[in-house]
Amino acid sequence: MGCMLHFLTSLFLLGSLRHPLTQCTVQGSEFQLEGDYLIGGLFDIHHVSAPVYHGRPETTECSSQHFLLPNYRRFQLMRFSVEEINNSTNLLPKISLGFEIFDHCSDTQNYPGIFNLISVNGLIQPWNEPQKQQTNNTDVSKVIAVVGPFTSTQALTIAPLFMTDLIPMVSYGSSSSFFSRKAKFPSFLRTVHPNKDVIEVIVSMMVHFHWRWVAFLHSDNDFGNDGLEMFTRRIKDTEICLPYTTGLGYSTNYPQIFKHIEALRINVIIVFAPKINAEALIMSAIQLNVTQKVWIADDGWSLNKRLPKEKGIENIGTVLGVSQPVVSIPGFSDFIYSARSQTHCKNAEKNTFCNQFFNCSILSAEEILAGDPSFSFSVYSAVHAIAHALHNTLQCGADHCNRNITVYPYMVLAEMKKSNFTLLNQSIKFDENGDPKYGPFSIVFWNNSGDAEEIGFYHFHPSVNFFINNTKIKWGKNGEVPSSFCTPECPKGHARKQNGIHKCCFTCEICPNGTFINTTDPYNCMNCKDTEWSTEGSTSCNLRSVEYIPFTDIGAILIIAGSWALVVLSIAMSVLFAINYNTPVVRSAGGPMCFLILGCLSLCSLSVFFYFGKPTTSSCILRSLPFILFYTVCLACFVVRSFQIVCIFKMAAKFPKLYSWWMKYQGQWLIITVAFVTQAFLLGIAHLSAPPKPYNETVWSQEKIILSCDTKFEAFSGSAFVLVFLCFLCFIFSYMGKNLPKNYNEAKSITFCLLLLILTWIIFATVQVLYKGKYIQTLNALAVLSSLYSFLLWYFFPKCYIMMFQPHKNTQQYFQGLIQNYTKTISQ
Repeated sequence: MGCMLHFLTSLFLLGSLRHPLTQCTVQGSEFQLEGDYLIGGLFDIHHVSAPVYHGRPETTECSSQHFLLPNYRRFQLMRFSVEEINNSTNLLPKISLGFEIFDHCSDTQNYPGIFNLISVNGLIQPWNEPQKQQTNNTDVSKVIAVVGPFTSTQALTIAPLFMTDLIPMVSYGSSSSFFSRKAKFPSFLRTVHPNKDVIEVIVSMMVHFHWRWVAFLHSDNDFGNDGLEMFTRRIKDTEICLPYTTGLGYSTNYPQIFKHIEALRINVIIVFAPKINAEALIMSAIQLNVTQKVWIADDGWSLNKRLPKEKGIENIGTVLGVSQPVVSIPGFSDFIYSARSQTHCKNAEKNTFCNQFFNCSILSAEEILAGDPSFSFSVYSAVHAIAHALHNTLQCGADHCNRNITVYPYMVLAEMKKSNFTLLNQSIKFDENGDPKYGPFSIVFWNNSGDAEEIGFYHFHPSVNFFINNTKIKWGKNGEVPSSFCTPECPKGHARKQNGIHKCCFTCEICPNGTFINTTDPYNCMNCKDTEWSTEGSTSCNLRSVEYIPFTDIGAILIIAGSWALVVLSIAMSVLFAINYNTPVVRSAGGPMCFLILGCLSLCSLSVFFYFGKPTTSSCILRSLPFILFYTVCLACFVVRSFQIVCIFKMAAKFPKLYSWWMKYQGQWLIITVAFVTQAFLLGIAHLSAPPKPYNETVWSQEKIILSCDTKFEAFSGSAFVLVFLCFLCFIFSYMGKNLPKNYNEAKSITFCLLLLILTWIIFATVQVLYKGKYIQTLNALAVLSSLYSFLLWYFFPKCYIMMFQPHKNTQQYFQGLIQNYTKTISQ
């Protein structure tokens, strides 16, 4: 909207002044120079200190306004640059450059000079097409380009008038970012870095000194507002906060500004404003006794010659700044001394009009040369860029140029965009937006001598290079770098919890176990990976050690040896039982059922081998499948055997028909088969729906990963129920036969085995709840092996002992005697 208002203002005035401008063509020796081609110049040698409002459009008499020495110095630099080019025989041989310069002291009330530059033969015809307007060489404007103006507001106001005919505007100071938009400003170029580059350097300084809590004071105009927008956008993803910002203008309440800054405890103040605003601010700080602050100056006032020498400036704190490098331009000093020795200054007032007058006699050469050198090279390179473009447009050679070519401004513009020449050891180029692709920034410090001392640099081309020599900076009273923050930095391992709207204001919370604080995100504790661990208040995670029981572990070796011993004992007992197959002890133990039990016990021992080594899907399945399946058969055999013992000694006499039916249809094998098939079916469903798989146990120990197997209890609950049910039946039946003859009482042996079995798994379950380390696998294998040995040792071993060492008890007569005595006892 601001851009449109500026343009409409320009257009209205342009239309209203469509008449000859002969009253503005009086010669002024310093402001005008005849030549084959003219370069326009706009320099605010004077500046309107306060806006003046008129009832109708009026121009401002600049000579009565506030004088700006640095801008007058730049004005002289343009004059020198043109003279240097004219004295050169290489750049524009036999071609002379002239200039038409105006004192552009007002942002909005200096249009006569602008109209003079865009007029042809004293006429302005803005709506005529160029080819119709310029039918011959006399109808072509001699102004091929314009150098200036200095400020962004000035450029924004007048730029639309030059854009219509593509007259190149080469600004040496307008740094607002919107001039990079070529759709709106197609013929605008500049030899000064845009605001975003200055902001980039300032932010780099903030990061370098760890300043996070800053104020941004800017001029209340297009330049300052653009700087604020660039700064706000740049710090968005950084740790820098902007708690206070305000515009500086003609009626600024400086005491109120410093009161807010003190209330917010801000120690770093960025001043993004031109010389006039900055001087008013600093002088107010001195008068109001503002102390111990860090002031960051932009390139508009960082090389100020007056302020560093002001009385009391040392009390306000430390002043750092971003500046254009001070480039010594050969021959400029001689030009100034030569110009001061001439006498045209005394008579200049009589021959000037329309803001082309300055009483130069009031200044000495020394005063001019001592002025602020900022933007000197920008003016110098702007004039040379135009001259090189004209050189290429006229197809100049070593000793002549093609004068037959009619030069239009758009032709010069096209060549300027392709600029590539060396000037004072710098390669002058422009990017696609018309911004310079050359020139570093200097970092300066206002020392105690009242000078801006260079302490660092920031290079953009060919690559970014930033450096500050901290040892050259003399900080406040204690000599330490001042801090500027809302909340002090959190201790290591603590996360920030934001308080309020500013991310720089926070409380600190320590990160718990298993988390860490990352430097890229100081506001959140990050969880460690499953393979990592950390203690409370960590800044990184440690890799967990992976643990499992290898086959070489002493416990694994002993248990595997015990498993092999069980297999060997089972085979030996089977051989012994086979040899004594027809003896009473073997028949009372179950006969052929004994071989099934011993075989199943040996097959169950296979599970023990898969509890060791690194778990795999196969090993996890084989840990439980053989044991559960074949142990079910064992329990079913003992259930049947316990039931048979009770039937023989108690139920045979009372229920002879039931006993006869049981013996006729082989009821014991039917029960065993049903138990086996049922368990096999349930295991099949469990392994299809949720098979056991490797699992990393990370909860038990934060420093270790325990490799184990994950078995879903819900999937295997049916199989577990079958085992528990068989144990329960077996225990009931064996307990019912606890009073049978002492030497013929398998029920007591089975009961004792079951008690050992139950006790073993109760102990293991208790340990598993309390301990989940790697040795739980060893304990699990030990529980399985103990379950197998309980039957092998307490049921089969006593019978082997009788067969081997008490053969007299393994006779028919001995067993019949026991039965007869027991029958008499229960009959009584």
